[in-house]
Amino acid sequence: MRLTEDDYAEFDVRLAAHDAFLRSRYPGAPAGRQPVHTVYIPADRLDDFRSWGDTALAAMTDFPWPQVEADVRAKLAREPIEDLRVDLEDGYGVRPDDQEDEAVRRAAKILGEGPLPPFVGLRIKSLEAATRRRALRTLDLFLSSYQDTFIITLPKVSGVDQVAAMVTLCEKLERSYGLPAGRLRFEIQIELPAAVLGADGAATVARLITAADGRCIGLHYGTYDYSAAAGVAAAYQALDHPVADYAKAVMQAAAAQTGVHLSDGSTNILPVGTPAEIRAAWQLHHRLVRRSLERGFYQGWDLHPAQLPTRYAATYAFFRDGRDAAVERLHRYLARQDSGIADEPATARALAGYLLRGLDCGALTDAGLPRSDLLVLAR
Repeated sequence: MRLTEDDYAEFDVRLAAHDAFLRSRYPGAPAGRQPVHTVYIPADRLDDFRSWGDTALAAMTDFPWPQVEADVRAKLAREPIEDLRVDLEDGYGVRPDDQEDEAVRRAAKILGEGPLPPFVGLRIKSLEAATRRRALRTLDLFLSSYQDTFIITLPKVSGVDQVAAMVTLCEKLERSYGLPAGRLRFEIQIELPAAVLGADGAATVARLITAADGRCIGLHYGTYDYSAAAGVAAAYQALDHPVADYAKAVMQAAAAQTGVHLSDGSTNILPVGTPAEIRAAWQLHHRLVRRSLERGFYQGWDLHPAQLPTRYAATYAFFRDGRDAAVERLHRYLARQDSGIADEPATARALAGYLLRGLDCGALTDAGLPRSDLLVLAR
């Protein structure tokens, strides 16, 4: 051995700054539950969000899903919406200030009355020049009436300056309303190619996470704004278009191990109309949800109550289909048994994380290992 304790210390000092960077930038998967979807409801139609479960159940009566029907029905009766977003952007549109002010006040009142889904939030308008003042006014007005924990959705982000400005806005509002520092957090919608690849050729989305200074909790892909901006004809805009896959692959690389959640977007083919049209829309939605899950996007957008049965049917099937194999692989890994798969520690973390997600969403009631053990393995 030729290296001394001084040599070891020298390299610790040399790499100390990078060690600190890694701890800060890549803390690993965030603790706690990630919702399987976000439901966007325009602010002026928020009154009936508590009826979404009944509407979804009624749709299942006409078009059952036998494989997981009982469990999906139970989920829709118990917790039909996991993440509710009050929409004051595209779904709401541009209205006179007095109308949007009233919609904001009413939304805050409705949310304040409870009961609520596990996660709630507000999508403001973008910080682009045309809608900036309205976005700031809406968030300020909402906070004047509603100060429980909620998520802010920042749409149509195109550069780091907008995210940095959002951080400053959150700081100002926290001070003004006496909220704890860091309480206001937001998700960034990736709806423009400039948010993925900048004019300088750099991956803008990674810089957006940095600019958020720890306040960004999610990156959400916006199917139709992004596809349109990329020049995809309307008939071909979809979650599984190559343009979408490229954007989401860059998002995934940028967010990996940062603690920032990923969410896929929506499909605008809704299960309404004739029986044949409803079945076709359900089949499409089921396929797209399963596709997203297989690609590591565990959350997506739902736009209609009748999309909830296929959201949960596809999600439950995804976790149940892989449950036994994941449990067996984890047991073999822990026992150091030889098998046909040589799993690495990183894969063991992924297996444990997969089972935890299945438990969190209700797809699994028995993950083969105690939850406490899975939490340790997933770190």
